[in-house]
Amino acid sequence: MKKFILGLFIAATLFACKSNTDYKTYLHNPELFSSTVHQLNDVVMGNNFPPMIAARNYVYAAVAAYEVIAAQDPQHYQSLAGQVHGLTELPKPIADQPIDYELAALLTYIKVGEAVTFPEGSMQHYKDSILNVARDKGLPENIEKASQQFADSISAAIIKWSKKDNYLATRGAEKYTVNEKDPSRWVPTPPMYASATEPHWKEIRPMVIDSANLFAPPPPFKFDITNKNSDYYKQTIAVKNVGDSLTAEQKHIADFWDDNPFKMNVTGHIMYGSKKFSPSGHWMSVVGIAAKTAKADYATTVYAFAKTGIALFDAFIECWWVKYTYNTIRPETVINKYIDINWRPYLQTPSFPEYTCGHSTISASAAQALTSVFGDNFSYTDSTELEFGIKNRSFKSFRDAALENNLARFYGGIHFHPSCLVSTDMGTKVGDYVVQKLKMKK
Repeated sequence: MKKFILGLFIAATLFACKSNTDYKTYLHNPELFSSTVHQLNDVVMGNNFPPMIAARNYVYAAVAAYEVIAAQDPQHYQSLAGQVHGLTELPKPIADQPIDYELAALLTYIKVGEAVTFPEGSMQHYKDSILNVARDKGLPENIEKASQQFADSISAAIIKWSKKDNYLATRGAEKYTVNEKDPSRWVPTPPMYASATEPHWKEIRPMVIDSANLFAPPPPFKFDITNKNSDYYKQTIAVKNVGDSLTAEQKHIADFWDDNPFKMNVTGHIMYGSKKFSPSGHWMSVVGIAAKTAKADYATTVYAFAKTGIALFDAFIECWWVKYTYNTIRPETVINKYIDINWRPYLQTPSFPEYTCGHSTISASAAQALTSVFGDNFSYTDSTELEFGIKNRSFKSFRDAALENNLARFYGGIHFHPSCLVSTDMGTKVGDYVVQKLKMKK
């Protein structure tokens, strides 16, 4: 009988150990965190958020998850409290509580990600699915409860912080007025002729940069389309010429970096919309790909998402200050009015001024952040667009990817190439500033 009882005890102990290993293996897998970011990406895409609003969702969610990781391992990770604007001291974990910090990071990311912009509960089904799997794999009730409590405390603090970034105030701000008398000024473009997107985004509180115009670029080329020797005419005709003779490879580059969150498709009298990840969503995907390629651990993965999210967020604010300072016309409008009324760009023109290029700015900024985490000459294959029917592209570094983006916007016919080059310089400066100012990984 004693041997039988001993056998039951050993079996129960082994089963308990196996269960612990099972739920930890599942929850502590960094790819699960990257999948959670992808899930938020899907929800953002479903809500038709423009790229700068999408970046707002990603950054607050990622910072929240990072703060959980920093609380778990303060010897190696430093809180962002006191480092980013407006974020003060955050709740500390209660001593002796059996918190699973990886689970808490996931729960925090989900709660903050969905609460920042869209209705709470948008990711409830996804959250439930994670918890159900973890429970099936032996997640103890007391650990789940303690993890959820800590996640809720961090989430509440981050959500409160997010509400003071001036986002709500800009919802009711004065609408953009189109100046049709000035031929150099932006006007809505076909086929949607949508109003200007987020003209007050420069008023959003940044994370690290001290002001929206910290790295103000030089003014764009003077509008001079009637003089064929002018820089302006030359950059305009360059857009038309490349658009008229795109190779298959150039089209692939343009399509790969299109990242139009809502494209209006027109076929005869039929109009319908199609969705893809925005530029910020594309780079969030790249973070996950890089982390997997590098075989990064959980903490490094969360750290990479937070740092890149901050670089993206601040780069959008800097770029949007420039856009709505100069309010420059798009190539499509200039070419249609002065050169060829029937010309259309390969990509659909976004609904905001041309100078500077948003995608080039944020791509360069993200590349600097990612390089600081994973190193330069980091080769990877970007499969982000595969789910939208666009084949993968491979890069030798994050900076190479950002440089290709310059060409993509030029090939697509939606930006003058000099604007993209200036934008890359500006985005690089923002990214470098974020990397230099933040003390995250010790």
